[in-house]
Amino acid sequence: MSDTTDTTPDRLSSNPRSAFFDEAALSRGIGIRFKGAERHDVEEYCLSEGWIRVALGKKVDRHGQPLTLKLSGPVEAWFERPAGDAAAD
Repeated sequence: MSDTTDTTPDRLSSNPRSAFFDEAALSRGIGIRFKGAERHDVEEYCLSEGWIRVALGKKVDRHGQPLTLKLSGPVEAWFERPAGDAAAD
């Protein structure tokens, strides 16, 4: 993915073990609006399929990874900072 684009990835995860983890995109900050409300607890999202994954409290699985809940509905995503600002941080 190019860092100069303002198009957010279709699918993105904050878990480094995931195939959809993108450190460059996450460093710019991703804003998520789900069903009209801004969310700050999103672990993973998919725009084309219309879902987000959020942590289920402080519960973890047997490998120490947070348990997540998949919620379906309209998802909007945007970058919180322009591409040039991420390099300055």
